[in-house]
Amino acid sequence: MIHNIPDLHTKKILIVDDEEEILNLLEDVLKKEGFQHIYTYTTGEEGIRMCRHIQPDIVLLDIMLPDLDGYSVCQQIRQFTFVPIFFLSAKNDDLDKILGLSIGGDDYITKPFSPKEVAYKMKAFFRRNQYQEKVQSRYQFGDITIDEVQGTVLKGDILLTLTAKEFNILLFLVKNPNQIFSKARLYEAVWGESYLGNDNILMVHMRHLREKIEDNPSKPLYLVTVRGLGYKLHTKGELR
Repeated sequence: MIHNIPDLHTKKILIVDDEEEILNLLEDVLKKEGFQHIYTYTTGEEGIRMCRHIQPDIVLLDIMLPDLDGYSVCQQIRQFTFVPIFFLSAKNDDLDKILGLSIGGDDYITKPFSPKEVAYKMKAFFRRNQYQEKVQSRYQFGDITIDEVQGTVLKGDILLTLTAKEFNILLFLVKNPNQIFSKARLYEAVWGESYLGNDNILMVHMRHLREKIEDNPSKPLYLVTVRGLGYKLHTKGELR
């Protein structure tokens, strides 16, 4: 049953919506469903700031906000965390949904909606995460440690600041160590769209990623370019 989530009461829920009625209704229903830590805000700027501060387990994010639109808020949040983001929107066009999911959203719920439906979607998400915790989510090579669940990368004891794309590139490669991937294959895996010769985009991300994880970015030990073939993560058999 999706209700049987032992630590449901510890989950922190951040809701960003400029309609007080929706905020109050969601907060009331979510508390009845077992969520205890609910934080509500009405502007995008507040949402971004508080997301950094409280580190929620899920964000419910309206698209039509008075200052920033929800898409911009999502993109800024994705610069520092991979917290699940559920869009709430009166826009039900397929293009709007695709846009929301393509920029980092995890679900898209159209208004009007049932608050209980939202609660059940959240419970289902947490239930899936419980199963995923049994799967490897922590990777190490050299002095680099990647935690997929927390969305963090450490170099020794130093927490690195990676963009969402940099993190996804590294995560894809670490899950497929010592394999050569063409630029097209790597781009399509991370960006989720067809590769149209976007060499500069990928090269810039790889350069920045090397600057963060390599001791000598000009002579990388891990993020290796295989001339004429592509890239690979060379772990030297150290992946754990």
